[in-house]
Amino acid sequence: MDTDFFLAWFAGMAELIRLRRDHLTELDAAIGDADHGTNLDRGFAEVRQALAEWPPTSPEQVLLSASNTLIRRVGGASGPLYGTAFRQMGKALDAPVTPAGFATAFEAGVRAVARLGKAVPGDKTMLDALAPASRALTQAVQEGVEVREAFERAARAAEEGALATIPLLARKGRASYLGERSIGHEDPGAASSALIMAALASVES
Repeated sequence: MDTDFFLAWFAGMAELIRLRRDHLTELDAAIGDADHGTNLDRGFAEVRQALAEWPPTSPEQVLLSASNTLIRRVGGASGPLYGTAFRQMGKALDAPVTPAGFATAFEAGVRAVARLGKAVPGDKTMLDALAPASRALTQAVQEGVEVREAFERAARAAEEGALATIPLLARKGRASYLGERSIGHEDPGAASSALIMAALASVES
């Protein structure tokens, strides 16, 4: 997994978020501020622009550049949370990037999200997609499966985790203010996290 791999991953994220922007905003309209899709679409488009204007020379630089852009340019909680995840992931990566190293760095990014958001799985947040994705990825790598299959397992776990937020009561973030009215809606952060993992599974390795 070289620099081009990570660039392709972020290009895939930007494209999937662009395509699902309105859906993410609709999810956020039900339990949030109705801006998750538009904010992320703008933010990831600016990530692509930054990566094109100042081409990184390592996977770590890709992640840190994306992190800085998201933290600066995406409003609400999602920019700092995703930015922190990618920053911590970049710091935890060893070169060359192996599947095991990627899984370890990804887990570090997920833990950073949990610390910053003071959340745990079950709180109806992006962690409900990211945490099972990390577990699935780590297990797949330990089993020695092909990289593509490992990423596909992680993407499926993230999607299942996002859908599993529908019956949950939100305990963190803007949705928590709604109390029981948050039940019955998919968490938009978990939904966008599932898109990030879907983009990972689609990268040609």
